Amino acid sequence: MGDEKVKEEAMRMIGMFQVLPRLVVFDLDYTLWPFYCECRSKREMPSMYPHVKGIITALKEKGIDLAIASRSPTADIANTFLDKLNIKSMFVAKEIFSSWTHKTDHFQRIHSRTGIPFNSMLFFDDEDRNIQAVSKMGVTSIYVGDGVNLGALRQGLTEFTENQNASEKNKQRWLKKYSQNSSSSEKKDLK
Repeated sequence: MGDEKVKEEAMRMIGMFQVLPRLVVFDLDYTLWPFYCECRSKREMPSMYPHVKGIITALKEKGIDLAIASRSPTADIANTFLDKLNIKSMFVAKEIFSSWTHKTDHFQRIHSRTGIPFNSMLFFDDEDRNIQAVSKMGVTSIYVGDGVNLGALRQGLTEFTENQNASEKNKQRWLKKYSQNSSSSEKKDLK
């Protein structure tokens, strides 16, 4: 399936969801491309997984911001590859640095830079430890075994919507309980 076909399918899929993330964050190695940057040379021409270009183009066209959170020790190579693939300008934030924090520092920086709350973010990564750590921050996080593809996008949008709906129900439950408690205490005050 070519980039344009993937983009069309991704646009159709995104259009099926009423609740969308404000920011989609991607890891790089084994998420957008099938290799580790530190094992490559800047002189090489990188390639991405087959669905990536169409998906990120569709997200961008739907008005969803994109960012990168990568623990690569070779940010220079990663940035060179993003340039060579003509996608560097598509990302509003690029946090590419080595870290022992399972990407929580990356997400703190992305949040500081964009102002977007963690619960309005969707994240794709190939390492379960990053998925678990970032999920605890409130980010909907999706594990990808073979890179980002249309199936992962569907899963991500579905889980994001479910998380938003659960959050809204909890908020409504809390508001209802709070208003009942305050109205019963007001009645006590009137006695």
